[in-house]
Amino acid sequence: MRLERLRLGIDVGGTNTDAVLMQGNQVVGAVKRFTTGDVSDGVVNAVRALLALDGVQPSAIEAVMIGTTQFVNAFIQRRDLAPVAAIRIGLPTGDGIPPFCDWPADARAAVGGRYWMIRGGAHHDGQEFAELDMDALATAVQDARSNGIDCFALSATFAPVRPDIEERAARLVRELAPGAHVTCSAQVGGLGILDRENAAIINASLAPLAVRVIGALRTAFDTLSIHAPLFISQNDGTLISTAMATEYPILTCSAGPTNSIRGAAFLSGLTDAIVADIGGTTTDIGFLRNGFPRETASPDRIGGVRTNFRMPDVLSIGLGGGSHVTEVDGRVRAGPRSVGYRLQTEGLVFGGSTLTATDIAVRSGHAEVGDPTLLAGVTDELVNHALDDMHAQIEEAIDQIKVSAAPLPLILVGGGSILVSRSLKGTSKTIRPENASVANAVGAAIALVSGRADRMFDYGKIGREAALKEARAEAVAAAVSAGAEAGEVEVVDVQELKLTHMESTMMQVKVRAVGPLALGSGLRLAVGGQ
Repeated sequence: MRLERLRLGIDVGGTNTDAVLMQGNQVVGAVKRFTTGDVSDGVVNAVRALLALDGVQPSAIEAVMIGTTQFVNAFIQRRDLAPVAAIRIGLPTGDGIPPFCDWPADARAAVGGRYWMIRGGAHHDGQEFAELDMDALATAVQDARSNGIDCFALSATFAPVRPDIEERAARLVRELAPGAHVTCSAQVGGLGILDRENAAIINASLAPLAVRVIGALRTAFDTLSIHAPLFISQNDGTLISTAMATEYPILTCSAGPTNSIRGAAFLSGLTDAIVADIGGTTTDIGFLRNGFPRETASPDRIGGVRTNFRMPDVLSIGLGGGSHVTEVDGRVRAGPRSVGYRLQTEGLVFGGSTLTATDIAVRSGHAEVGDPTLLAGVTDELVNHALDDMHAQIEEAIDQIKVSAAPLPLILVGGGSILVSRSLKGTSKTIRPENASVANAVGAAIALVSGRADRMFDYGKIGREAALKEARAEAVAAAVSAGAEAGEVEVVDVQELKLTHMESTMMQVKVRAVGPLALGSGLRLAVGGQ
């Protein structure tokens, strides 16, 4: 039977690349392949396996959704990062704490640690305290270029209230440095300048890598004769275009955990639960509330650097299927080191020489992979101590993520869920839904499309209700333009910021709307509660 109107969801993790085909609300095919050094190769391997299924044709795929941890992993591991010129617009008042002041030394070295501070900026009420010094900006750009820097992070005081200051600076940077990658902090962070500046620098350092990775993915799908629209998952569980992901790769850095939580909700039918996504390298534990990930209320750290954009409240621990199992001072410990995608060659059960958590799961009889006869030298005592340690680590993480002592259901997903073989403290029951091992890819496949409006209105002239109506309509239209189903889009967030530096009735209005992809596949997911 030939399958039609399919959605292809893919999650590229540090160890595994998972892919699913969905028709409506049904998973019609799922595969798990090891991630490769070249991300696109792993994606091609996984997708080719799906295309080999009976009745699947490339032309039947209407959309491709990808979640990837490649960018956040690159920053955490300090690899493939570009040097960045961090330009702060804030003198004469914004120089108390310089850029990079709280960065780990290796992170600062990886992006060059070069910064310039120039005159300009605004107060919290939007009133400019100094005019943007275009001459000083031009000198900074020329100095950066002479040092071989092509990536710029621009951060002005209270830029989310006055984004026009950074935008004017960005125009000059692009004029003086054609082809440069420019990140404006107002697009990636909140009001606090230090955390927002950090996010802008991280984003700028990832820009060339994003161009290469997303370009390689496009080429990979062309090779597979899949010409459907390609979307990338972002931190809040919605989809963005490849163009947006290329410009703002930092928006994708928590897509993996978010997709897992959304996929767990979809597969289990639960709306409130704890979710543990156990992969090959880490276990990510999050909280499902009203069908969506609970967002963190505190600043988030990426690779040891503090940022302030909205992220899912997820606790990650260094435990996964590829975790090293070692004995130190009489104590058996699993993780935090991992063989990652090399599990297929380095794990004992696959003929390698490293004892991993997967080997323990196989030796204990709770998993069937590889050749169990290769584990004859692993003693029962070692297995029991390793199992004790793995379950204790997960229990401790669950205790940290909970906000109430009441036990909650635990949804186990991810290929490494084979590590859990006992009931866990703090949970009421453990659920392993069908297709749990590829829940992250399912979460990508069911992701919604978002649209935003960010406008200034004179409430004194147009009126508040009329302004909000216009902004809502613009956000909905943006979501539809991005690929959402017309008539199915809902507004989920409205913010009003008073701009007192202009007429007293001027207001900045920000609206976010989300809706399902317009694929004609019959999928309609509720967006209430997001």
